[in-house]
Amino acid sequence: MAMGLPREVAGFDSASAMVVALARFLHGRDTPPLGKPAFRALRPAAAVAARLPVTTRQWIYSVFSGAEGRPEADIARIDADAVAAAVAGLYPRRRYPAVVIGSSNGALTHLCAAMGVPWLPQTLLLPVRQQHVPPDDPMRAAHAFDRTARALLDRNPALVLHHMHDPNQDRLTLRRMAYFRVKRTRLGPAYEKFITDVLEPGGTVLIAECGQRWPTTRIGERHLFQLGAVGGMPAEEYRDGGLRVADYLRRYGAAGSRWQAPPADAKSPEAEWGFEPALRDDITAYADRHGFQTARLVFDQPEDLSPLIADLYRWWYRQRTLPANRLLIDSFILFDPRWTLLTGSVPYWTAFPVQPSLAGLRRYLDSGDDYDYLHLALFCHGVDSVGIATVEQWRELLQRARVAGAFAGVSPGRYPNDPYTFFGYQRALRTIPDRHPLPRPLSLTAIAAFLRNAPDRYPRVEIA
Repeated sequence: MAMGLPREVAGFDSASAMVVALARFLHGRDTPPLGKPAFRALRPAAAVAARLPVTTRQWIYSVFSGAEGRPEADIARIDADAVAAAVAGLYPRRRYPAVVIGSSNGALTHLCAAMGVPWLPQTLLLPVRQQHVPPDDPMRAAHAFDRTARALLDRNPALVLHHMHDPNQDRLTLRRMAYFRVKRTRLGPAYEKFITDVLEPGGTVLIAECGQRWPTTRIGERHLFQLGAVGGMPAEEYRDGGLRVADYLRRYGAAGSRWQAPPADAKSPEAEWGFEPALRDDITAYADRHGFQTARLVFDQPEDLSPLIADLYRWWYRQRTLPANRLLIDSFILFDPRWTLLTGSVPYWTAFPVQPSLAGLRRYLDSGDDYDYLHLALFCHGVDSVGIATVEQWRELLQRARVAGAFAGVSPGRYPNDPYTFFGYQRALRTIPDRHPLPRPLSLTAIAAFLRNAPDRYPRVEIA
């Protein structure tokens, strides 16, 4: 790979992890732990840390994840086009029949791998060093970085900033880092040059549009504050509180029984997953100027794509006379496109190990043929957050395998705080005995044929 992501872009995040995984796949490489081959050296330390008391493990998680936070001055000086050039620079320079751009999504990453094409994210996370804002004080967090935000946005007029603050799932990281998620409203010169250089004449720009929305507070022009995030708790509960929130705050020693936050004044594209539609118009105008086609992949929520892509892979394997009887359940950034294909596994991506994701996975398993083998990854964010699915529930789900179901690299006794998960997951994939040659990429025509034969099964997904 020609270059890495700038330090001002978080590596421990959906968009960057998915870009790195897909780029490495297209270079013929696997996905290393946490997206960096150098992190393999941390595996012995993670094994030791996993045996420490829970409070110590939480402290380690907070330090490690929060260490990505950059000084405010660095964030204020970011050049979004230079960042875009670094993202595009990860991919092999060759001709592709399509380029995908838009929302972050694990199932979409597997679709891109199947097609053998790159994906350019609309949204990236810029981690800001945060030291004096308690996780349970969103009112204070909302305005903690106003000057830095204004400088960043004035320097980059094509960005919208979503300052995301989730004291439920991200409380350990929030001790040291604030989440500045920025969305592009224009392609910009770096993305335009990449597409022009690599897209085949008459090729397709596929726009991935997740319609997930969330209540926000406008702080300034192109500057929004979002309390909470997609996961185990609905948006309303973050602001209204309730017994679950009160119990959670009490367990973690916080004062009060709910979070005080600035009033929401709109619903906006969700900070991490939602698509900002202004980008679509710029893509369409660019494609028209250069003689490219455009298509839209539209879905309401992040996991709406997961059943579709799982069934696409299963159909694809059967077309190749492979067994298609092994389901690999991804979790957030725990996935590997190359090893998924090498082991002949069907990928089903879950955003997080939370109750809505568990319910969606159950619906998927109820809706089709059973699987002989289930392999379950569980991303560990370190805390027993509101809405997390329990180990007992995951064990029950694994019993649905006709032959064997197993946790993939996570210790049930240490979940949801198992620092070894990020290393154990990679090892778990390599213990799967099956090996198959990597296939030729799926064409858009083949995917369209698959969709024509099963359109009613995926009512939440639209191809336009």
